[in-house]
Amino acid sequence: MSDLLDDRENLVLLESLVSGDAVSVNFSALSKILDKHRNTVKKKVEAIFDHRIIDRPICPFLGLYKVYPLLAVVRMNLPEDENFVRWVKEDPHIFAAFRSRQGEYDTLLFIYQQSITSYQMWMESLSSILKINYRISDRDAKLVSSTAYFSNQLMVKYDPSSGISLMERDFKEKGELTIHEYKLDEIDLKIIRCLVSGEGIKISQTLLCQKTGLHRKTVEKRIGALLKEGLISEPMCRFPNFFVPPNYVLTYSLFDIKDSKEKVIQEIKKDPHVPIAIRIIHERYNLLLFGNHRSISDHLRWEEGYRKRFPDSFGSANITYLSPEMTISFDQQIVSLSIFKDRLERSRGRELRKRIQSIRA
Repeated sequence: MSDLLDDRENLVLLESLVSGDAVSVNFSALSKILDKHRNTVKKKVEAIFDHRIIDRPICPFLGLYKVYPLLAVVRMNLPEDENFVRWVKEDPHIFAAFRSRQGEYDTLLFIYQQSITSYQMWMESLSSILKINYRISDRDAKLVSSTAYFSNQLMVKYDPSSGISLMERDFKEKGELTIHEYKLDEIDLKIIRCLVSGEGIKISQTLLCQKTGLHRKTVEKRIGALLKEGLISEPMCRFPNFFVPPNYVLTYSLFDIKDSKEKVIQEIKKDPHVPIAIRIIHERYNLLLFGNHRSISDHLRWEEGYRKRFPDSFGSANITYLSPEMTISFDQQIVSLSIFKDRLERSRGRELRKRIQSIRA
């Protein structure tokens, strides 16, 4: 683990950057890129944010996968109770949750953890957490689940913003695109393309200096170190559901690739339908894909296209369709910000112990 995450000032910087507090749209720069009047661009950007087509800018915390190298995908029976929903939205390890009926289970959770051991300890403590913090009865707090484990370190593609290419394609094919009752035009799509690619966004170093007490050049140097270490990326906007454009269906798919696996992976790396791909060993499957599609029919056509291009490669598949209506929670930021909060609390604890020891000495 990088020593940069053990430094208090770095954690304060990260909290401000990853939450978006110190990040904003640079309307002047964006208007120059698009060759449009600043007020026109500003009005459209605010409309895009207000209709939740994309979220306001942040610096994504890529170090999340170093802190939590384990992805646990959990199928669980979860009563339709507001206390359970509150737990799912507040738990610092759950970044996505869906109502998804499969076999005896009705809920699908995506969880980040340090290891299988830490995950099992979390599960063991869950009953007490639910009873004490969420006033859930003893009977309901005993959750039945089935878990699949995957390594974030085996990720072969990470492009959460790839869905913008699908939106542009749909606009071109249909001649229009309406999302959340907002009718997008070509300028809107160009704005979204810029913002999800990190263009036209700025960091407020003045705010960061105020929060940390550091000089501007020191702040610049520290941000440069965080970028170089790969703990954060340059600021950009994300879709509200992280890697799923609004109104699109998310697919969670396990595939058995029998032949030409590397050729299939190279094709997937170029495919805008696939924002994230992970090599896995789970039952008969060896490749996990998160996909974006307009509909189930669109996904079936997409899969058939791959089977035709690679006729001897695609074996069994386990596909779960997750529509926007099935979403309980989808917030990767809560996981990242919880890491900084926990480490800042530990840092304050260490400082307090040092002061006590110095007084006693």
